[in-house]
Amino acid sequence: MLAGATRWCTHPADLGAARIGGTKNPDVEAVVALRPDLVVANEEENREPDLAALRTAGLEVLVTEVRTLPQAFGELQRVLSACGVPRPRWLDDAEAAWDAVEPDAEPRRAVVPVWRRPWMVLGRDTFAGDLLARLGVDNVYAAHPDRYPRIPLDELNAAGADLVVLPDEPYRFGADDGPEAFPAIPAALVDGRMLTWYGPSLAAAPTVLRAALRRRDPAA
Repeated sequence: MLAGATRWCTHPADLGAARIGGTKNPDVEAVVALRPDLVVANEEENREPDLAALRTAGLEVLVTEVRTLPQAFGELQRVLSACGVPRPRWLDDAEAAWDAVEPDAEPRRAVVPVWRRPWMVLGRDTFAGDLLARLGVDNVYAAHPDRYPRIPLDELNAAGADLVVLPDEPYRFGADDGPEAFPAIPAALVDGRMLTWYGPSLAAAPTVLRAALRRRDPAA
């Protein structure tokens, strides 16, 4: 039984678990009060002081690390096993869907913003970057020392990209908020859940992302 979830947990829509705050600012006392058998966390989303406090309170904490697609599949199986849940059909479907992916014949160089004010983009060693690479999209900043570097807008526009990929999370980029900042670069608006989430959405992600990447913002 799921005892609690963050306020950002939106699937399924009728999720009835207690809300315990956000990933960066969970209500540790509320989590402890729920007396869960297991707390599932992520090394990128959750802060170490919060995890340490949960462990000090006597809770078991499982911390996932997901920076590549194979890691996602492995960590999903680890979490499911720790929760005593049989392997679901969607996990098999997701692995099969990605095994069938072949990158486009002509790779595109892209910048992938994830925030603005300030502008932040995908850098090295990210799950979303790995998905895009498997679809034939070369991240201009894949070799940057930072995983989510802050890059001035003028540098992004001059980086030599022939595509800007704009997901609708964590920042909600949209047709009227994002493409206008890159007047000379075609923009692809993509579903952030398909690009950044690892779960059942992975089964549909190759098809949905590829379709979005092949579209171009009409104003670009």
